[in-house]
Amino acid sequence: MPVPVCPKCGRPQASGILCPTCRQLQTEIDGIRSPYRFDEVIRKAIHQLKYHNLKAISSCLAELLADYLQSNPLRGEAIVPVPLHPRRLRERGYNQSSLLAWKLGKLTNLPVVENCLIRIKEAQPQVKAHNIEERRENVIDAFMCHNEKISGKQIILIDDVCTSGATLESCALALKSKGAASVWGLTLAREI
Repeated sequence: MPVPVCPKCGRPQASGILCPTCRQLQTEIDGIRSPYRFDEVIRKAIHQLKYHNLKAISSCLAELLADYLQSNPLRGEAIVPVPLHPRRLRERGYNQSSLLAWKLGKLTNLPVVENCLIRIKEAQPQVKAHNIEERRENVIDAFMCHNEKISGKQIILIDDVCTSGATLESCALALKSKGAASVWGLTLAREI
């Protein structure tokens, strides 16, 4: 039996109505969904993908997202991965969110629109931020949507982990500034 969640941020919420945080914040993201908690096996799998170059696991992880979407559909006409800053991309050699997005696109027959959303502000990794306010400050004006490929489209924004939702919110703001009709965040896991 599924746990009731806040319809906006996707955090567990006993009542299934907007949580107090979402009632207070005015956000651009239409909602966030994450099928797993960021602990145990899923944490290890994401760390292997993200920090240990185990790109092959992205297919299995994308299948988990596709299974989730099949039973919990989101409005979406296109998939957009959360981009890395160019320097971090050079260091890592790949973007884990992009790998997940392309695999998910193949499984769901949704087009992937890459390179329309770019990270323009280099900041410390979100995992190093100490609290929600620091995370929000860290990604203010960090992303820019530089073309109109997404104008009028319902977007599913893909990332590996959602902690505070600040990165997804900043991306949604950039996408909607270029005309995205809606932006739903979909991550593998959520820190609760």
